[in-house]
Amino acid sequence: MVGARNNPKVSCTLAAVYKRRGPAVHITSHSAAMKTIILACLAAVAVAAPQFTSELRRPIIQVLRYTSADDGNGNFNYEYEGENGIYKNVVGTPGSAGQSNMRGVFRFPLDDGTVAEVTFTADENGYRAESPIIPAMPAHALEQIRIAEEQRARGITFDQQGRRINP
Repeated sequence: MVGARNNPKVSCTLAAVYKRRGPAVHITSHSAAMKTIILACLAAVAVAAPQFTSELRRPIIQVLRYTSADDGNGNFNYEYEGENGIYKNVVGTPGSAGQSNMRGVFRFPLDDGTVAEVTFTADENGYRAESPIIPAMPAHALEQIRIAEEQRARGITFDQQGRRINP
């Protein structure tokens, strides 16, 4: 403002801006309205924030062991174990089609206190898991697989919508 008193161009400009906007009371009412809107938005954010109660908090699980190695050529392995009984061990090797082949095991506690263990292989033939907790495949699913293999052997193929491509 000191410069505005000594410089007539600045004071004229300020006067022109003041005249275009109207009286100071009008500017103050916009300022009060804006403050009210900001306060309402902050209140809405505070109310919408998650309310963490003691029953919703999950305990922090300590990692008892973690190791990993990667030679940069597609061979890797990692292993970890948590204090809650969760465990995983994976060994990876390069696959024939450029993918990573993996095999491993993981364990986790069940609600009844027992521990489930799953061994798995993931390679060119897909993902295969074995465990007593995995239910047996139903008979109708096995029949559908048999039919699909029979059709494939006869050269029958289907498009993405399930329509037969070749007669």
